Amino acid sequence: MPLTNEQKKAYRAIGHNLNPVVTVASNGLSEGVLEELNRALDDHELIKIKVSVGDRDLKKAVIAELLGITKAMLVQQIGNTALLLRRNPRAKINLSNLQRGDSKP
Repeated sequence: MPLTNEQKKAYRAIGHNLNPVVTVASNGLSEGVLEELNRALDDHELIKIKVSVGDRDLKKAVIAELLGITKAMLVQQIGNTALLLRRNPRAKINLSNLQRGDSKP
């Protein structure tokens, strides 16, 4: 189900103060990167990632591949930084950026 504009706005507000937790470099999507990305999404639900792969088209392709593999949703992309969301009903309150943000759109 796609996010509404109000939901995106609320998620962007929560994500504004987050730092990237995973960096995807030009060597691509290794198994370790995908494991860390899945772990971060399970724990935090809303995360920022940094994609340093070169040109704009390649960056969009890498992000699209990440979204397909992880089943996450893209909330926002600005430059090399992307804000990803994947809800986890079993997320721990002290780790989840959504539950700690006191906002549940």
